[in-house]
Amino acid sequence: MSLLVVGLSHRSAPVSVLERASLSADAQVKLVQDTVAAEPATEAALLATCNRIELYADVDKFHAGVAELSTLLAQHSGVGLDELTPYLYVHYEDRAVHHLFSVACGLDSMVVGEGQILGQIKDSLARAQDLHTAGRLLNDLFQQALRVGKRAHSETGIDRAGQSLVTFGLEQLAAGAPVGRWAHGKKAVVIGAGSMSSLAAATLARAGVAEIVVANRTQDRAERLARILTEGDDTDVHARAVPMAHVAGELTRADLAVSCTGATGLVLTAEQVAAAVEGRTGRAAADLADELAAAPGSAAEDIRKPADAQTPLPPAGVGAEDGSPLDLSAVQPGFSVMGEAAVAGMDAATLEQHATWAAGGAVDRREQNREADAELIGALAATAATVGRVPEHRRPEPVAVAARPAPVLFLLDLAMPRDIDAAAHRLPGVRLVDIESLADASADAPMAADVDQVRRIVSDEVAAFGAALRAAHITPTVVALRTMAADVVAGEMARLEGRLPALDAKHRAEITQTVKRVVDKLLHAPTVRVKQLAAEPGGAGYADALRTLFDLDPETVAAVSRAEDGTETNDQYDQSAKNRGPV
Repeated sequence: MSLLVVGLSHRSAPVSVLERASLSADAQVKLVQDTVAAEPATEAALLATCNRIELYADVDKFHAGVAELSTLLAQHSGVGLDELTPYLYVHYEDRAVHHLFSVACGLDSMVVGEGQILGQIKDSLARAQDLHTAGRLLNDLFQQALRVGKRAHSETGIDRAGQSLVTFGLEQLAAGAPVGRWAHGKKAVVIGAGSMSSLAAATLARAGVAEIVVANRTQDRAERLARILTEGDDTDVHARAVPMAHVAGELTRADLAVSCTGATGLVLTAEQVAAAVEGRTGRAAADLADELAAAPGSAAEDIRKPADAQTPLPPAGVGAEDGSPLDLSAVQPGFSVMGEAAVAGMDAATLEQHATWAAGGAVDRREQNREADAELIGALAATAATVGRVPEHRRPEPVAVAARPAPVLFLLDLAMPRDIDAAAHRLPGVRLVDIESLADASADAPMAADVDQVRRIVSDEVAAFGAALRAAHITPTVVALRTMAADVVAGEMARLEGRLPALDAKHRAEITQTVKRVVDKLLHAPTVRVKQLAAEPGGAGYADALRTLFDLDPETVAAVSRAEDGTETNDQYDQSAKNRGPV
């Protein structure tokens, strides 16, 4: 059996596709169950976060496994397979292990080094154990991934390479100002009471906000989070819980809102955000938009200017006194009076006159451009002779970008699919940061030197895990070999007893021990060496060689393998994994 992962993330797919492919909690459970029910897979686990969906499975056929897992992802996400396939990535065996370990260390996160992914991996493993879809391979893999992630955070400064998605989002809202200074004294609304929302609330409390209002569909969870925030020793924030229906009213009194729910539709529409801005400012968002359009330097102001105010005339002294047949007052500035822009729209006869003038006889004509302009005009004359007129080519008018008014409401949307209408970012007085804008911002984030050290840790851990996996793969064969040897010893001792019935118990025991020692010594070096060889890359064939050389019964090896893996019933392995305690 071999490890396979099929998935998509913020690195392979646009946010719009991730948003559509996101899975509800029930859909996640059904997907894992359907995966183990499919023929190629015996184990399955799903890692689903706000910016990744990855299906892990132990499969016996690579191509069949990829096809089946891809189809199941498409079916349960509701995105067509043809549309989803271009964004899927596939990792197999050691590459799959390397991928999960990198994810656990935060190397594949939107914000490099964030530690929240460890909790999500732990939740993924717990769900697979509860559903009895994780056997020895996935239990060992996910447990080791958690250890590798913790090692990376404890032995390196990967935390300095990036922050949690919450902290990074707040930094984007603060627009360069220190988050603590920007957030101090503000009133915040936190929508949702899950792990991400709880992290956001705790981060805001430590940043110094004055009040946090928690809204959640389940009132008990909102009240529990508010109580934890209020009773925290490291903050003095005032927190209270409200029903979801009160969010719109709370927004009119809030400075910022963070939303991360599992809702499949919008939690805040653009209209609700606009109403909140109106409630805060006393003016409708449309009025703010009108003021913005009328502000000095806006595009609307340029439109109202007279034409002569928008386009300055050419410099004095360049014009008809030079003998040019052109009306230079109509020529756009910044272009040669002999070039293409000057003659645009001219008929063939006038163009011919201008070509004669440009070629010679005039004075004060920018000698450096004369030759090139004459050549250009000659080419334009040929065009004009064919079509009758030179086509218009005008430089587009520069459009002034108006400054937005200072935000009065800050919004951070960490949900996937999004909770807050993306159209809200166009509202004056609103600054919205969502997963899509965070992905754009994090693409240019500097990488810390510690990232290289974490990559080395990941490579070492992948090699060690692969070696252990390959060594474990040959263990059933070695056990079967020793079992066969023990059976041979027992058979020979029974034959000896039949031929020497007078042999006393003392001598019989001594002979038995002697024969066993001989067998053990003969088998010791080969079995130790074959385990070492099997742990190396490409060592899987040694198990087959051992079975062939000693003519081992495949069913005996398979029985040992089932007993070792605990795959006859995953319930027993799940219980033993849980008994080992949390990682």
